[in-house]
Amino acid sequence: MATTFEPPTSAPLPPTLARLAVPAVPTRRVPSGYAMRSEPSAPLVDHTRTNTPTSQRVGAVGLFGLRLAIGFEFLWAFLDKTFGFGYTTSSAQAWIHGGSPTRGFLSGVHIGPLQGTFHWLAGMTAVDWLFMLGLLGVGVALILGVALRPAAIAGCTMLAMMYVATWPFAKFGGGQPTGSTNPLVDDHIVSIVALIAIGAFAAFSVGVLSRRWSALAIVRSHSWLR
Repeated sequence: MATTFEPPTSAPLPPTLARLAVPAVPTRRVPSGYAMRSEPSAPLVDHTRTNTPTSQRVGAVGLFGLRLAIGFEFLWAFLDKTFGFGYTTSSAQAWIHGGSPTRGFLSGVHIGPLQGTFHWLAGMTAVDWLFMLGLLGVGVALILGVALRPAAIAGCTMLAMMYVATWPFAKFGGGQPTGSTNPLVDDHIVSIVALIAIGAFAAFSVGVLSRRWSALAIVRSHSWLR
């Protein structure tokens, strides 16, 4: 005898649970042959890129001015010590008149852990030439916009040695205070940070000479020469 199967009817929910039941959402049948089409969403706007061209131009101008300022600082130090303009070097102590560009500064170091080393280096001909060539090379490279990364490395090295020679935080240990008004961050540290930025963004340097320098084959193959 054949039997038929009838699905069980669901029992009604108790009144307590019936109030909590979520009503079923009616579904809409889509006729065959039609595809579902979603409403176009509004395009996303990246507000951080709205003023990108202007920001890049302002940044390039600021970096260019910073490069010229640091370069002229190094070049002026070379010229003053060479010809004795009277600012930090008198005419009688000028390099062209037989004076030593490093003797006065290094022999006057009386604080810091390397004062003995600086006294020993003071007045050496080789040290004088290295110091003056460093000032000239860094200054000219920054002003012309060529070999910025080697110039930044050389400049940071020279400034770091000057920072150690001045030893601005000597007063922490009861030592003799220096001319710096800040015990940790002085103009040497600020210039070092500026040179790091100039070297890092050397590819964005502006100027005809900068573009021609960057176009050289050896510079393209060795980015540290940029």
